[in-house]
Amino acid sequence: MRTSRVIPPARVLLPLLLMLAAGCTDAYKPVIIVHGIFDGPKELETLSGFIEEVHPGTEVILIDLLNYRSSIEPMWKQVDKFGKVIQSIMQRSPEGVHLLCFSQGGLICRGVLSLIPNHNVHTFIALSSPLAGQFGDTDYVSRVFPDRAKTKVYVFCYNKFGQKLSVCGYWKDPHHTSEYLRHNIFLPLLNSEKQHSNMKEWRENFLRIKKLVLIGGPDDGVITPWQSSHFGFYDCEENVVEMKNQEFYVKDTFGLQTLDARGDLSVCVQSGVKHVEWHSNFTVFTTCMEEWLV
Repeated sequence: MRTSRVIPPARVLLPLLLMLAAGCTDAYKPVIIVHGIFDGPKELETLSGFIEEVHPGTEVILIDLLNYRSSIEPMWKQVDKFGKVIQSIMQRSPEGVHLLCFSQGGLICRGVLSLIPNHNVHTFIALSSPLAGQFGDTDYVSRVFPDRAKTKVYVFCYNKFGQKLSVCGYWKDPHHTSEYLRHNIFLPLLNSEKQHSNMKEWRENFLRIKKLVLIGGPDDGVITPWQSSHFGFYDCEENVVEMKNQEFYVKDTFGLQTLDARGDLSVCVQSGVKHVEWHSNFTVFTTCMEEWLV
């Protein structure tokens, strides 16, 4: 059930005046929302409500696909399925769309943005997503790998069978980098951590976005390290290497440094927010997302 929220009159009045001045009621670009692992569209209804209340008239699409247990299907399979739905929405939205993707959904959306040429995504918001990988014992990981410590998950993940589970597609064990690069068929390709024939094309496609917004925080409790939501990750001693010191940023392999140089990269850090609270926290919405969804 969606919790009712009273929006201050000024917050509603200004968007309405802007729309009236524009002479239309659909001044805002459609917002496509993609859920995370073990989630479905229902869990994102509060976030959808924030957008609709603060930006009246916005078309918000909660994609109803690969929900709950189905969300552990292989990552490339999910990219393909979500991509077809997102592409159909873009085709009927020539003015462009925004893409707001939570947790695992952020990686799915990155895959979609890399593979679809001539997409018209304006702002891509990755909400607490393991963009640089995941390496940690959390409730989500234990639901997929019961009785396995994080140090042993790579044994299961880094083979053809393991890669059939979504989590294995972005499981990045910093102590077994060679196995990760050799056997992981999703994240090393997406981040261009190893050479592949589509690097140039995927980079060009990804750079079509006008704005990249990265949101995360130290109290998340699921994304590990939490800096992965900002493209930071562990070195071999489990010290966090920040985004700008990551090799894929320094070499600009998929366009991250270019976006930053363009002034089109926004990083938002919020403390005190648990993983399951990001999409229902109004402060997170107003501080990190609202201004970009126009």
